[in-house]
Amino acid sequence: MLQDVALSVTRRAGLVPPGTSQEQLFYAKKLYDSAFHPDSGEKMNLIGRMSFQVPGGMAITGFMLQFYRTVPAVVFWQWVNQSFNALVNYTNRNAASPISLTQIGVAYITATSTALATAVGLNLYTKRAPPLVARWVPFAAVAAANCVNIPMMRQQELINGIMVTDEKDCELGHSRVAAVKGITQVVVSRIAMAAPGMVLLPILMERLEKFPFMKRIQVLHAPLQVMLAGGFLLFMVPVACSLFPQRCSVALSSLEPELRASIQAKHGDCVPYVYFNKGL
Repeated sequence: MLQDVALSVTRRAGLVPPGTSQEQLFYAKKLYDSAFHPDSGEKMNLIGRMSFQVPGGMAITGFMLQFYRTVPAVVFWQWVNQSFNALVNYTNRNAASPISLTQIGVAYITATSTALATAVGLNLYTKRAPPLVARWVPFAAVAAANCVNIPMMRQQELINGIMVTDEKDCELGHSRVAAVKGITQVVVSRIAMAAPGMVLLPILMERLEKFPFMKRIQVLHAPLQVMLAGGFLLFMVPVACSLFPQRCSVALSSLEPELRASIQAKHGDCVPYVYFNKGL
């Protein structure tokens, strides 16, 4: 905690301690970027940080994949997962666009309801399907909920637009086009983050469970899936986050006519692209 505070003070003051090597400076920046919000500069809650995706996500993903057979288990773990996702989405939003408690509540209820409806509906539908198909139900529910949870949690950006800047971070105005692009990229990256583990792990477990030794240690199936899910997330979290740059750009010609005209009136042709923080 003290290290985070020290990093914050150093960054805000623009000071670098004497004798600091370039490697130490880059490491300090990495720690700062993982703990403080790029828009507000405020320290993010621990569970909502993207750096918590592996320990938090592996436990929830492992249990969702293990306990998929009964409706109560499906309901409980989808609720836990959407609660976790709502916190992550709120923490990694574009903080320049405020959101009210009412909007957060509506987003949470809508996303959770979507996940539960998808999971329970598919769970009942796949009763007569091959076992492997039923194992993929949690991923279908997670993908569907991500398509709802993230846009709902960041609805203010879609309604009022997201702040865009020039290369020097000078504010130029709010753009809904930029918001749609940024939120779409976040949805794609989140689904890509979950896909390998939630698609390939069921195939692996379906084959492993046919071996006699696996049938004798059924109590260890859940911990095994948690560890394997962690292995997938350890690789996929950085890969998914790097699919699109966090500081996203949009061509001036693609912006809303009013905003484009306003920027051209003030800056002429000196601003071919605008930039914004798309969030994670």
